[in-house]
Amino acid sequence: MSLPFYQRSHQHYDLSYRNKDLRTTMSHYQQEKKRSAIYTQGSTAYSSRSSAAHRQESEAFRQASASSFQQQASQYALSSEVSRKAASAYDYGSSHGLTDSSLLLDDYSSKLSPKPKRAKHSLLSGEEKENVPSDYMVPIFSGRQMHVSGITDTEEERIKEAAAYIAQRNLLASEEGITTSKQSTASKQFTASKQSMASKQSTASKQSTASKQSVVSKQATSTLQQEETFEKKSRKVAIREKAEQLSLRKTLEETEAYHAKLNEDHLLHAPEFIIKPRSHTVWEKENVKLHCSVAGWPEPRVTWYKNQVPINVHANPGKYIIESRYGMHTLEINACDFEDTAQYRASAMNVKGELSAYASVVVKRYKGEFDETRFRAGASTMPLSFAVTPYGYASKFEIHFDDKFDVSFGREGETMSLGCRVVITPEIKHFQPEIQWYRNGEPLSPSKWVQTLWSGERATLTFSHLNKEDEGLYTIRVRMGEYYEQYSAYVFVRDADAEIEGAPAAPLDVKCLEANKDYIIISWKQPAVDGGSPILGYFIDKCEVGTDSWSQCNDTPVKFARFPVTGLIEGRSYIFRVRAVNKTGIGFPSRVSEPVAALDPAEKARLKSRPSAPWTGQIIVTEEEPSEGIVPGPPTDLSVTEATRSYVVLSWKPPGQRGHEGIMYFVEKCEAGTENWQRVNTELPVKSPRFALFDLVEGKSYCFRVRCSNSAGVGEPSEATEVTVVGDKLDIPKAPGNIIPSRNTDTSVVVTWEESKDAKELVGYYIEASVAGSGKWEPCNNNPVKGSRFTCHGLVTGQSYIFRVRAVNAAGLSEYSQDSEAIEVKAAIAPPSPPYDITCLESFRDSMVLGWKQPDKIGGAEITGYYVNYREVISGVPGKWREANVKAVSEEAYKISNLKENMVYQFQVAAMNMAGLGAPSAVSECFKCEEWTIAVPGPPHSLKYSEVRKDSLVLHWKPPIHSGRTPVTGYFVDLKEAQAKEDQWRGLNEAAIKTLYLKVRGLKEGVSYVFRVRAINQAGVGKPSDLAGPVVAETRPGTKEVVVHVDDDGVISLNFECDQMTPKSEFTWSKDYVSTEDSPRLEVESKGNKTKMTFKDLGMDDLGLYSCDVTDTDGIASSYLIDEEELKRLLALSHEHKFPTVPVKSELAVEILEKGQVRFWMQAEKLSANAKVNYIFNEKEIFEGPKYKMHIDRNTGIIEMFMEQLQDEDEGTYSFQLQDGKATNHSTVVLIGDVFKKLQKEAEFQRQEWIRKQGPHFAEYLSWEVTGECNVLLKCKVANIKKETHIVWYKDEREISVDEKHDFKDGICTLLITEFSKKDAGIYEVILKDDRGKDKSRLKLVDEAFKELMTEVCKKIALSATDLKIQSTAEGIRLYSFVTYYVEDLKVNWSHNGTAIKYSDRVKTGVTGEQIWLQINEPTPNDKGKYIMELFDGKTGHQKTVDLSGQAYDEAYAEFQRLKQAAIAEKNRARVLGGLPDVVTIQEGKALNLTCNVWGDPSPEVSWLKNEKALASDDHCTLKFEAGKTAYFTITGVSTADSGKYGLVVKNKYGSETSDFTVSVFIPEEEARMAALESQKGGKRAK
Repeated sequence: MSLPFYQRSHQHYDLSYRNKDLRTTMSHYQQEKKRSAIYTQGSTAYSSRSSAAHRQESEAFRQASASSFQQQASQYALSSEVSRKAASAYDYGSSHGLTDSSLLLDDYSSKLSPKPKRAKHSLLSGEEKENVPSDYMVPIFSGRQMHVSGITDTEEERIKEAAAYIAQRNLLASEEGITTSKQSTASKQFTASKQSMASKQSTASKQSTASKQSVVSKQATSTLQQEETFEKKSRKVAIREKAEQLSLRKTLEETEAYHAKLNEDHLLHAPEFIIKPRSHTVWEKENVKLHCSVAGWPEPRVTWYKNQVPINVHANPGKYIIESRYGMHTLEINACDFEDTAQYRASAMNVKGELSAYASVVVKRYKGEFDETRFRAGASTMPLSFAVTPYGYASKFEIHFDDKFDVSFGREGETMSLGCRVVITPEIKHFQPEIQWYRNGEPLSPSKWVQTLWSGERATLTFSHLNKEDEGLYTIRVRMGEYYEQYSAYVFVRDADAEIEGAPAAPLDVKCLEANKDYIIISWKQPAVDGGSPILGYFIDKCEVGTDSWSQCNDTPVKFARFPVTGLIEGRSYIFRVRAVNKTGIGFPSRVSEPVAALDPAEKARLKSRPSAPWTGQIIVTEEEPSEGIVPGPPTDLSVTEATRSYVVLSWKPPGQRGHEGIMYFVEKCEAGTENWQRVNTELPVKSPRFALFDLVEGKSYCFRVRCSNSAGVGEPSEATEVTVVGDKLDIPKAPGNIIPSRNTDTSVVVTWEESKDAKELVGYYIEASVAGSGKWEPCNNNPVKGSRFTCHGLVTGQSYIFRVRAVNAAGLSEYSQDSEAIEVKAAIAPPSPPYDITCLESFRDSMVLGWKQPDKIGGAEITGYYVNYREVISGVPGKWREANVKAVSEEAYKISNLKENMVYQFQVAAMNMAGLGAPSAVSECFKCEEWTIAVPGPPHSLKYSEVRKDSLVLHWKPPIHSGRTPVTGYFVDLKEAQAKEDQWRGLNEAAIKTLYLKVRGLKEGVSYVFRVRAINQAGVGKPSDLAGPVVAETRPGTKEVVVHVDDDGVISLNFECDQMTPKSEFTWSKDYVSTEDSPRLEVESKGNKTKMTFKDLGMDDLGLYSCDVTDTDGIASSYLIDEEELKRLLALSHEHKFPTVPVKSELAVEILEKGQVRFWMQAEKLSANAKVNYIFNEKEIFEGPKYKMHIDRNTGIIEMFMEQLQDEDEGTYSFQLQDGKATNHSTVVLIGDVFKKLQKEAEFQRQEWIRKQGPHFAEYLSWEVTGECNVLLKCKVANIKKETHIVWYKDEREISVDEKHDFKDGICTLLITEFSKKDAGIYEVILKDDRGKDKSRLKLVDEAFKELMTEVCKKIALSATDLKIQSTAEGIRLYSFVTYYVEDLKVNWSHNGTAIKYSDRVKTGVTGEQIWLQINEPTPNDKGKYIMELFDGKTGHQKTVDLSGQAYDEAYAEFQRLKQAAIAEKNRARVLGGLPDVVTIQEGKALNLTCNVWGDPSPEVSWLKNEKALASDDHCTLKFEAGKTAYFTITGVSTADSGKYGLVVKNKYGSETSDFTVSVFIPEEEARMAALESQKGGKRAK
């Protein structure tokens, strides 16, 4: 319920409502113990006992407490009387007719406390409703009075806890069966507590309290006995009662459903005015009635207020009559007087709220007029405030601001204070105003960033540490009662200077959008300044509250201005900040966010809620049956709430089937179009029904689903989401359009624009300004502004600016709008401010002449006229205003005619320009219209004009003959066009001038003017002179001006020539229009139609305006002004003519020529044929000879001197002295000390260079470059070589043998170093030589030079890398790339989905030859994703990317499985390891034993072959196979039949292998015989 401002800080209890609540609470919590109750939100318990018993106890309770109520009523009235006298205000408590039932019940307040004021009604029986008091009255309070309720906050809380305990104990004791000993102890403590509290009550309530204690004591004793009985119950009885309890619970649920339909809360509704009171305007002494009709349930009580003060009918008997009949409420005011003029309010109130309706009553008097506009409804339209003071009467307050704060500019990190002095009239002691500060319309509260102070006179707002969030429009609002005044000004906060030049500015307005156990979504606003290069993204930092340790939340910058931060500890609070990064570096962090806890919103609400009390109906009794775990069902309403290129946020609802324990969630994803579901959070289940997914491939489509899990298992998945494409769903806004600047003040411009079309989630706009033509843009605001209009402050007056605007939302900043048109900064045209200092210049019997001063602010345009109003003042009472002039007057004076003699008048004057009529001036003092004696001067005379030009002339006059009572102090000059009316006169000088002339400027060419002059003294301005003119503003043909001339001798003169002289004409010179005829400082010479006035010694005494008039002509004249600036110019020119100089283009300089020669030279603008030059060295003239060569080119003005070389004795000063006729000049150069030594060294170097170049030499010295093949090429360029010239290469002083002979093609010599590495570091040297000489060049490739070269080599190698390819192996999947060659300096880094890979036995990287690879052994679905190989050359990273997901992963994985199986087969295949020879030669009869080792998994089968046929084991040939590893072949006695080809065949499921060997059996005799035959054959061949 909304309360009036003067009651918000006070306790406000409805006394009758309190009494009813006490009885209701007592009837519900102190009845018989074996009842059943249901407590629901917003209603009290329903009693299950009979209504008759309820009525009996309620009636007994009411009768027992009646006497105590009456006694306390008298005490309450006595205390109210004391309060009334002490406060000198109305006593609303005792005088409002409150009955006994509406008094404060102290004797019962110590036992039970009423419901809060906002609590809902209880449902009462019919009898109880009859006990509700019918005289329900709204309590009345004056502005600052306090009513003591008799119950302190501490006591009330203790009573609530005690009552809650009784209710819960009784319910559990009567329905739950077995209770514990703790309840018994608590019951005893409660009984003792009630007794101690009862002892503190007043004497008047002792009897009632004692009777009440006896009832409570009996109930407590009965409860204790019952508890002891329950403790002795058997298990069987307990089980039976448990069954009864379940039956009773069902009955209670049905009862609850029934009473819910009858709940009175559904019938309650707040007050509503059917007929509102109507405003009235009446005459004094008349009666007035205000009527209103109000609806609401319960029936609202209506209270009437006058100017926010409750009306007390007893304080003014017969004045007010308040009636309420049949829903119609009436306030009658009898015999109205002027004090009854006020605003009246009817306030209707019930338990559902309060509503007010207003009406104004204006009482008119018969005499005089009353301004009814002062009583318009609404405080903001009232010139004077009618507010409530501490004393209960209406007062008029005027609030003014002095020493106000202006538009302010600050910088981040600085401190700033805004303040102003508040003046309130009338001033009332101990009644301070309400001071409230606002930023952009939002109220400000003191914090660590901003503090407020009110000293009693001055209000101050202090910023301890400015941030860009502090930028905005600040308003101070001062409220006195219902009326307030406010003042506003803008505060701009510029960015702090960046630590790194070019780094972006800090982001701003970091906030928490969403928080739960698993993540917190952080948002921020992008800065206006990016440092000169685009912002690449933002880093988010977090810090746990209570620590100073900041940690970065994201490894790579994010561009979207929202980010979910994960990895938080549940229940802990964090603060966050954001930093922007561009290619230059990272900027300052933003202001930290407000702390936020990693909790679910429901958990936060639970922690913030207070323990429930009985009167809120929130006693919840639950019991869970022990049951087995239930596998949770699938979540519902799964959706993608946010999707960006960096993350996707999912949201769902918990399942309905979940069991009694907590559940956790597993999130799964799959690419759209597949059913390859992958679990995202495999390591850590999600606790909240929201989750943020990272590491998704931008541009790919995904589906998501969620499973629930608990100790019973993992449930079925939810329905999959719609296909979601990873990318920013929010588009960057389009650029604003139609940028229009308009003038505002001397330092500000208002910029308007068309808002961005179709912009979503728009944060605001940034405006930038640039001086036209400069190309340098500066931000006008650092905090985005909403709307399409902004005032840019801090601009330079008179400068032209252009503007542009860009929009911003979470996705980023839009493109810049088109530049606006240029606008000059100056104040906009506005109506002028009021004139001031209204005086009466002259008074006559029936008219008065008024004068006033021009407004201080003319509004940017010339004032076009004034309007004068006047009114009569009779006996101090002013009359109506009347217009004095229908047409505007152009001068600051006006004669008002047709006035009444001896009548007193007041005047107002308003100025007007082309923008409109300004505000009228302050009312003048009273002037009496009566005849004055002549005290002002008479009119000047003898007006004439001269020096007539198209836009100016000089007006002369003589002083008036009659100066008035006091001497003339000055003159005013007026003009108007010759044909204009009399009201078109315009004053030329704002202040009176003392001279007798005025140069009138600003005339319009071809327009005819007339002039007049008025004199002024202390009495005022006299009558105007006769008119001068008319004269046409034009420059006549042949008109000439005074010309200043300086001759060759430096003499200064003023010259004038006139072609329209008559024989009688003469030249008359004057200074400041005073004749110079007798001046000793001037000499005048006139001849013919020419005249010259020469200055003998021009000085400060000669400053002034010199004019020359030609007599007997039509005003031919001219003038020349010599001021200080012109004086300086003329004196400088005179000196130059007296002492001329030869103009010089270039001063003396020195340079070194090719052969080491030294050249001294300078250049004059021009030289004549007679020009001479003297060459001076150390103050002695030098001449041309063997050492010095001189030359002068008179056409170009170049003067030169050459020296072959510089020696030590040549150190000194060199000067060239020029003389050309009368003019002279000289120039000097000093060659001493380090300057000379440096020049000498340079000359020697150039000489040696020239000598070197006479033989073979290097035109370009040795350098290096890296070829496209990543080889290093050392090269140099040679010149002046021939066939006999040799070139030799060295490394570290050792000659390098070169296979090919250099052909010096194109003069380039090269040395190619392939596969450059650390071993090639060293100092390289190349020497050229022939019979003419030699030259050498060295190149150091060590230390930093070598590192620089290696960086370039690594860069070339990195650029040579091929695209990443996928290769399957028996061990897993290999990603590889080939480079030209590899060196150790080239750093290789691999990352997976943006995260650096941690190498292990499963994931390895390496280099084989020119192949760089990443081996993933035994790949899993988690290995899917985007892989990046970064080759870092020492300065820059070069990346190669491959996507190992989808089809690529499936194919690679299938090939890996195939190769793996093939490798397993090859490894476990049956094979012969060794032991069998290829050939066995054995003698017949011998035993042959062969052993062979075989292997296979599983153990192979072994068989033998002889001559391709199976061989079986027998007594002659024994074949054995033992232990699955060894095979034995044995022939006991070989014979020739055993010769042949044998084979061992091994075989298992992975394959087979055959090992062959040959057995050859020989007979010894046969061998001898064969040997003999062979020898014989050999002998025969020998013969």
